[in-house]
Amino acid sequence: MHLSFKKLFFTIASVFGIFAILILAKPILIPLAFAFLVAFILFPVCQKFEAWGASKIFAAFLSMFSLFLIIAGGLYLFSTQIIELSENLSQFKDKILEIFADLTLYINQNFSFVPQLERGELLEKLKDGLSKSMGALVGQTFSGTAAFFTGLITSIVFTFLVLIYRHGLVNALVQFFPENHQEKAHKMFKSVQQVGQQYLFGMFIIVLVLGFTNSIGLLIIGIDNPFLFGFLAAVLAIIPYAGTLIGAAIPVIYAFMSYDSIWMPISIILFFWVVQFVESNVLTPKIVGGNLKVNAFTSILSIIIGASVWGVAGMILFLPFAAMLKVVCQEFIELKPLALLIGEENYTDSDEEDKPGFFSKWLQKIKAWF
Repeated sequence: MHLSFKKLFFTIASVFGIFAILILAKPILIPLAFAFLVAFILFPVCQKFEAWGASKIFAAFLSMFSLFLIIAGGLYLFSTQIIELSENLSQFKDKILEIFADLTLYINQNFSFVPQLERGELLEKLKDGLSKSMGALVGQTFSGTAAFFTGLITSIVFTFLVLIYRHGLVNALVQFFPENHQEKAHKMFKSVQQVGQQYLFGMFIIVLVLGFTNSIGLLIIGIDNPFLFGFLAAVLAIIPYAGTLIGAAIPVIYAFMSYDSIWMPISIILFFWVVQFVESNVLTPKIVGGNLKVNAFTSILSIIIGASVWGVAGMILFLPFAAMLKVVCQEFIELKPLALLIGEENYTDSDEEDKPGFFSKWLQKIKAWF
């Protein structure tokens, strides 16, 4: 074995260069990445409109307008519950301040960090401090909202352009390859598009299943606005691992603030734990995992890297991009070891593949009964 320091240096320099580009060009790359993912799932719709006689521009417009109607319809269904929830925010703020004041007084009585304060005096100081910090909070919220809508508009424009020029973009990228490899390159780009499309379609199915499951469970438990909290938790599940925890924490905090019984938040915690177990072990591996074929180590690493580079957007985007990278690496001899590191085929025991899992055994038993 010979270690080439020259190749090692260029590899490390290339990795650092890629990360530098990802960080410096973040305002452009994030909307562009979302645009490609959305365009992947809109390709079949756009092709269907074109088959019916629509031009490329009109077909792209109809495809995006259909997606807009679906999103707007979902927001309209939950608009009344969102308004009702926003009206209770002031009551939640007062209750949170009271809990924090009681906790501070209890700690101070036992450890005496500061001079003794009355509960009313402490509440007034907390409210004054909160009102003084509202200006900075409003400024941060405004700048964050402006950046969000700027990125959203940019993503919409990029998606429209990708749908219109999709054939030209693919043909241009194929021309970078030698003539005898252009057909393989075209198939590779087609596979990349299919991976992105299957991932988004799988996540859409997951959101629907989790949304109705969460809503029915919360409705049985008896919490207010069960469908809002249920589908909110399902949408947040798009963010791997962290999104599920955040989606479960929101109704738990709401139940803790709104109900006197401690069993309400405990019931919600237990319910979401069961849903998370089923989703992680049954739904996601069957619906999404089979399409991605990315091992758990790569999934967690891609989420951590994505969060450090692009924040929440990176947590959402880097997992499907890891699956797309695996497809690209499989086409190059030098990068096939990287494809093995990303995929799950190299880590699967052939003996374990032949053994049916727990759920497969029960599914076979149920089929045998009928």
